[in-house]
Amino acid sequence: MQFCNYTRPAAGFENDRVFGACGISGFINIDGARESGEKIKQMITILKDRENGLGAGFAAYGIFPDLADAYCIQLLLDDMESKQKVDEFLNAKGTIVKDEKIPTALPPASTNPPVLWRFFFHPPATVPADRHDDYIVDLVMFVNANIDGAFCMSSGKNMAVFKGNGWSYEVADFYKIQNYKAYMWLGHSRFPTNTPGWWGGAHPFSLLDWAVVHNGEITSYGTNKRFLETYGYKCTLLTDTEVLSYLFDLLVRRHKIPLPIATLAFNPPLYDKITQMSQTEQVALKNIRLTYRSAVVNGPFSIIVGKELPVPTLISLTDRKKLRPQVCAISDDGNTVYVSSEEASFQRLAIDPTFDLHYGEVWAPKAGTAVIVELGKGLVRNGTEEPFEKLELKIKESV
Repeated sequence: MQFCNYTRPAAGFENDRVFGACGISGFINIDGARESGEKIKQMITILKDRENGLGAGFAAYGIFPDLADAYCIQLLLDDMESKQKVDEFLNAKGTIVKDEKIPTALPPASTNPPVLWRFFFHPPATVPADRHDDYIVDLVMFVNANIDGAFCMSSGKNMAVFKGNGWSYEVADFYKIQNYKAYMWLGHSRFPTNTPGWWGGAHPFSLLDWAVVHNGEITSYGTNKRFLETYGYKCTLLTDTEVLSYLFDLLVRRHKIPLPIATLAFNPPLYDKITQMSQTEQVALKNIRLTYRSAVVNGPFSIIVGKELPVPTLISLTDRKKLRPQVCAISDDGNTVYVSSEEASFQRLAIDPTFDLHYGEVWAPKAGTAVIVELGKGLVRNGTEEPFEKLELKIKESV
């Protein structure tokens, strides 16, 4: 594992690019049963041909049930001095109810690993409850931009992100993810296509309880970045995928747009398809495109997204030409939905008696169409619907 590549890269890193594929996988147990991280490890490591050994990561949901009301701020730190700065900053901004070193199994041959720490944190009583998420976002943006040697891996409730340099199995073993139990897991292998390998640049990318794993390239990064910065987000991680977690946070949490509509804003149909729709749908989609034209995500991509609140939810989406692969499966008992770059992830679980997965239906979502699965509810959308299918449209008449 290349711990020496932890720090942010210096200018001129463009020559360090490594081009290749990415592997993404994820699953959610609809009944809320928590499973060991060994399952997501097997799903992502079977996709080794999609890796280059430069990085991988995981997101787990439901792993801190005893501290589920606290924000878990997990950090990559240059040294204990950086940790002390974050400690002092958070103590001045609220209450740390618990902090601890993140358990790891450091390979003997590795040198210069980052300090990995987590703080369970409550905003001060003076901050209204409905402003807590915004308060945490401001803290994360400040830490990433202003505290030297500190970077927030994740900051949500009852969830965490684990990521770093190395092959996916190395990162999984390093963080001992088999010791965590979660009802939803996401996994990623490799680093972003156009940025160098460093710990903060590994996937997933997270803000609050959002976590995103991504295969592809966001060619609209510049436009998306400038749009987000007008709302106070700071893109400091030197990678295109960072904007995706912030876009979900902005549109869904702050602007309160329903998830299916938000995914249409990121990935709207082309105008020639819009003109074939009903008048009501045309009005709705044109308004979405005009209002959020700077939030449109261009380029080849396949993503899996997790969120914890108000209901744990798994979302997957591809670009509207599906230039990156994505397949889904559901277990025979209808309790678990899986998403991956390749069906090999499901087959790996099916042949292993440890998991004994029996799955029947395997399907490929339509290009640009979201799959949405909720805890306790199941498949809300399976990715084969028309844009507004299952949605009630209410268009306000112009005066």
